[in-house]
This record gives sequence, C-alpha cells and structure tokens, in this order.
Amino acid sequence: MIINQWVPAAHRGDAVGDSARRVRDLVRALGHQSELYALTIDDDLKHDVRPFSDPAARRGDLTIFHFALPSPMTSAFASLSGGRILQYHNVTPAAFFAPYDPALFRLAALGREDLSTLVGHVELALGDSDFNRRELETLGFEPTGVFPIAIDTSRVTNPVARPALERLLDDELVNFLFVGRIAPNKKIEDHIRLAEHYKRYVDAYYRFIFVGRYDVVPGYYATIRALMSEFRLLNDRFVFTGPVPDEELAVYYRHAAVYISLSEHEGFCVPLLEAMAADVPVLAYAAAAVPDTLGGAGVQFAPKNLEYAAELLGTLTFDDDVRAQVIAGQRRRLADFGDARITRDLANVIHQLS
Repeated sequence: MIINQWVPAAHRGDAVGDSARRVRDLVRALGHQSELYALTIDDDLKHDVRPFSDPAARRGDLTIFHFALPSPMTSAFASLSGGRILQYHNVTPAAFFAPYDPALFRLAALGREDLSTLVGHVELALGDSDFNRRELETLGFEPTGVFPIAIDTSRVTNPVARPALERLLDDELVNFLFVGRIAPNKKIEDHIRLAEHYKRYVDAYYRFIFVGRYDVVPGYYATIRALMSEFRLLNDRFVFTGPVPDEELAVYYRHAAVYISLSEHEGFCVPLLEAMAADVPVLAYAAAAVPDTLGGAGVQFAPKNLEYAAELLGTLTFDDDVRAQVIAGQRRRLADFGDARITRDLANVIHQLS
C-alpha cells in the first residue's frame, strides 16, 4: 500500500514536519511505501522530502494531510480519490493576534475557514490531542480520533558538550526554561509577572530563558520588553535566544531547573515532552491541550494565580523529594508517546481504512 503524507512546509526543528518524517519511517517499517510531500522544503531536507509538485503526491492509497495553516494543499486534498486522513495540529485563534498583527490575525482566521471546507471530504479526522479532536467534532468532522505527534526526543537527550554555553548557565542563578516562538497565545507577559512574584516572595537568584523566535510578532515582543521595564526587572535575568541548533537546545534543557508553560492555547505542545525526556520538572497552566499532553504528569494549576504559581515554582526548584516524584511521574507519562504506541495506533488507522 502507498501511504503518503502532505505537510505545507518542511522545516527542520518544526514539530509538525519532524513528526511527519518520523511517521513516514514507521509506516515504511510496517511494510508500506511512504513519502512526504511539502510546498516549501528547507535546503537540508530536499534529499528527504519531495516537492508537492511531484505527480506522485496524488497517487497514495491513503494520504495523511497535516493541517496547521491555510494552503493550496487543502483543496487538492479534498479532491483526492484515495483514502483521506486529516491530521489536525490546530490553528491559533485569531483573537490572540488582533492587538498586534493584522496580517497574522487574517491568516489565523483564514486557517479555520480553510479547515471547515474539508468537512465531508475526509474518511477520518484525527487530532494530535483530544482537545484538537473535540474541535474537529464541533466543526462537523466524522469519524474522529486521536493520533499524537511522533516525537524524537533524542535531540534533547543526546550528550553534547558546549563548554562556553554551559559555563554561562552554570552560575549562581536558577534557570527557568520556555521553548517556543514568542507569540501572544504563549502568554510570555505572564512569565514576566511570574518572575516579579518569584523575586518578591521566593528567591532573587533566577534567570528566565526563552528559546525560540522572537521576531514572529514584533509588536508583541515589544510589549514584553515594555513590561520588563515597567517592573524594573534586570535585563540580564531574561534571555531571549532566538532559534538555536539542537545541540544548544539540549544544553538549555540540561541546565533548566523547571520548564514553565503559561500558554493559553496549545494544540499539543511538544516542548512538554522534551522537558519530560530531559528530566526537567514541568510547571504548566492547565489550558487547551496541555492537560491532554501531560496526562496528569508535571505540576499543573488553574485558575491562573501567578502568586500561587510562584510558590509552586519554588517548591519544584528547591524540594528534592517533590522534584523526584514529579520526574518519576513524567517518565511514566513519556512512555505513552514511545514508538511502540505510535506504531500500534498507526497500524490500527491503516487497518481501519484499508
């Protein structure tokens, strides 16, 4: 059987594209032919991902379309004669972008409109979390199911030496980590407010590290910087790295005391799994798909009381017994995302539609 996948953009380090390449390899291991096709492809992936213009892209017995943004792939997917599987990775609600970027507001709004055109044109609609599956069901897709992102955690667990970076991080300050783009749904302003509470009530020797692009929504990033000035926080306690190679990302995880997620909209949130794989305790606001991904692991809280979160952060940082219990729970949860489970779910989907 030929089982192909479509993804609008193939970028190394992007969760959707990385997952699709991993799923392709698992499909091949099950004995099927499988290729991944994309509209745009990073130069270093052109040997591994095929262009969508290749006529073979439309010849799959089953085609899995990874949807995360509007693209010409949507109408092409709807017109396929073979089996069609939608894999939904969510679209950030447009309202988050309204105060900062009209173009991104429009793109997000178009994304949901584009998604709705596929209702009635797929044999199976999968969310990578139950949160995403419920949204598909609300839109009218049927049948629906859950197929999680296939993640290779080795990029954050492989032992890599970066002596200069390690010396910078291994000082008297405690490192708190966030990984992802600096975007309004991530609520980075709440990290700044959390830092103010933590400094005031718990400990003054801290450093918040944000690994990921900060140029996606420039107006939002400027708002974050303005809030830091308003609180008169020390700039050197807040590090915005921009994108980093995997080797450096692994070092940031290795030197983090706690991983913090205060996001108010996530479709899955791969960094939660990366933190668990790196044995970094997770402190997370329980919103959107975050509870689905953590599955009871980490330390989750709601409502968003940042004074309370600062206390939890202090406990996770300094109470070794609590840290050990949380890490043990995270290890158990991480096993649910291993290749054995992904392969089993993949085989079931293929059997269901073959």
